[in-house]
Formats: sequence, structure tokens, C-alpha cells
Amino acid sequence: MRITKRTNLAIRVLMFCGANSERLVTKSEIADRCNTSENHLAQVINQLGQLGYLHTQRGRNGGIMLARPMDQIVIGDVFRQLEASVPLAECFADVDNTCPLVEACRLRLAIADAADAFYAHLDEVRLDALVCGNDRLLDILVPARCATAEAR
Repeated sequence: MRITKRTNLAIRVLMFCGANSERLVTKSEIADRCNTSENHLAQVINQLGQLGYLHTQRGRNGGIMLARPMDQIVIGDVFRQLEASVPLAECFADVDNTCPLVEACRLRLAIADAADAFYAHLDEVRLDALVCGNDRLLDILVPARCATAEAR
């Protein structure tokens, strides 16, 4: 399986917001720490907001934050919602499917079963498991944390 850039960015955004859960964060902060453009992030943030994962606040003092606790964000759900429109193979596509083997091919079933197993595994992972206690991740996503620790 290959994960789309949108889903990859979405998980980075959620991890960044989880690591900085005590405050509103900005798109530019996320772009800087997650090595991506603000334009790509804007689309992802909008979608995550529509799906109920993020709360966005407009204005000069605006920003984004998680809309629910980290232990209530199931990574499998996020992947499913963001990857649902991307067919795993040509034979899964509603349009543009030119494969002549569709009616007889057993590979399609095997791929579908593999995808189900993939999502089932991710259903066991919550955002807090990715962020909490992950000091190496926190050193990257919460730079002030590093500066404070070094000052002591």
C-alpha cells in the first residue's frame, strides 16, 4: 500500500497539535516543523476540521488545535476517511477501470483482505500512542521544550 501525501500530512498535523495541545498552533509553525508548504497544509487542515478532528480559530490570535482528546482519535479512522477515494488498484476504481480480468481475478479479493487487515491494525492505534512519551518526536515538534531543557 502507498499512503497519499494528504494522509501523511494529516497525521503530521494531528501529531503536531497533540504535542502542542496546551495552545493554539499556526499553519506556519506546522509547515516549518513538518517540512511542507502552507498551501498543502491549508487543504489538509480544512479537511481535518470538516471531519471533526481539528478546531480552527480565525483572526489575528487564531490557530488550530485538536477538537477532541488524543485518546479519542483512532488512526485507522483518519486513514479510512482520507484514503477512501483513492483506489488501491485499477480494478477498484469506479471509472477508468479497463482491466479485462475483473470478473475472474482473485487478486482483487486478496488486496481487499490485505487492506482490511491494514486498517484493522491501525484501528488499534490512537493519536496519544504516537505522541505521548515519544521524546524524540517531542524534541522535533515542540522546540521550546528543548530550549527549556537545555537552559537548566
